[in-house]
Order: sequence, then structure tokens, then C-alpha cells
Amino acid sequence: MITKPEMVLIDVDGTLVDSVPDLAYCVDEMLQQLGMTPYGEGEVRHWVGNGVERLVRRALIGQLEGEPDDALFEKGYPIFMELYKENTSKRSCLYPGVKEGVEYLKASGYKLGCVTNKAAEFTHPLLKDLGLFDYFESVVSGDTLEKKKPDPMPLLYSAEKLDVAAENSLMLGDSISDVKAARAAGFQIICMSYGYNHGIDIREAEPDAVIDSMIELKDLL
Repeated sequence: MITKPEMVLIDVDGTLVDSVPDLAYCVDEMLQQLGMTPYGEGEVRHWVGNGVERLVRRALIGQLEGEPDDALFEKGYPIFMELYKENTSKRSCLYPGVKEGVEYLKASGYKLGCVTNKAAEFTHPLLKDLGLFDYFESVVSGDTLEKKKPDPMPLLYSAEKLDVAAENSLMLGDSISDVKAARAAGFQIICMSYGYNHGIDIREAEPDAVIDSMIELKDLL
């Protein structure tokens, strides 16, 4: 049962935006520049969700767990970052229902914030290019504070910034990282069914609710 909150914090990748097409393009380009075989969007989709550094490490070894050779990472990571600066929002798109959901929340008077593990240099252009930036009163990126999700710090920082108590706050996300951060912060948590959770059904993380589209927020809240 969801209690009506005063503030809603929303994750970016896998919640608002399907950013995999751009990330996969950059991963495959990086691999080709390193003389390695590209994997394609389907494979990269399983590795997304813990920030670009983790994504690059996974891509270099072709699997979710483990670490690449340090020298290979030092060579590959800057290549990826340069590519991603030029390809942050060229192929990415809003999920169906996102614009309607955000407009509903704004019109209903909820305080809106954005909390993502994506670095600010990518977050701000992406949100601006996709027409969402101005809806948020606060945007906390992965490098805004010294800790990021699943640590509760970005959520508690946002609540303090928007002057809302944790118990009157709601996180809207898609991953186990979002659920852990919300639980640790004392927030309610709703998850999207379609996001990036490494192929695991997000219901296993036991959020307070799971929805298929942000349009469903009207009925839930």
C-alpha cells in the first residue's frame, strides 16, 4: 500500500530513459577500436545499471562479474568516455508513458527530484535533450556527492534540499540498487517492470509496488 508522498525522486536509466542504444553503440565502438569483437545491444543490455565504469569493465571481459586487466581498462575507459560525450542522447528515448507520468506528478503538486548514478556531464544533457530537465527541482548525479545509490545519501540529500521528511518521500526506480537506497533512506519505493536489473525480475527485491508504465501512477497515488 502506497501512502501519498510529498516528494517523488526518479531514477534516469531504465526508469525514465532507455539509454541502452547509445551505451551499446559506445561499447561496441570502443571494443572495435581495441581490436576486440563487439557484442551488440542485446548483450550490453544485461550489463547496464551500475554506472559507465562498471559497464566498461563488464564489456572488456564479456560478462557481469569479474575484472578486466588494469592496462586494458586504462586504455578502454577514456575511449568509451569520449564516445559517450558525443553519443549521450542520439539513440536514447523516453519509455512510453514517461512524459505523461511526469506531467501528471508535476500538475498534482508533487515536489520532483532526479537521482541517478550517471555522471552530471551526461545526465544534464540527456534530460535536456529529451525535454525532462525543467520538471525537476533537484538533480543529483553520480558525482554530485561522495556516495551514490545503493547508499541512501543521494536520497536523503534530495529530501533535505527540497525540505521533505524521508517518511513523506517516494523513490521511483527500476533496480535492486534503487530498492536498497530507498529502504536505507526510509523512503517508499515503486519500481518499473521494464528497467535494467540484469535479467532478474525486480519483484524479487520486494519494492512497495511494481508498475509497467508511469501512467499507472495516477491510480497508485
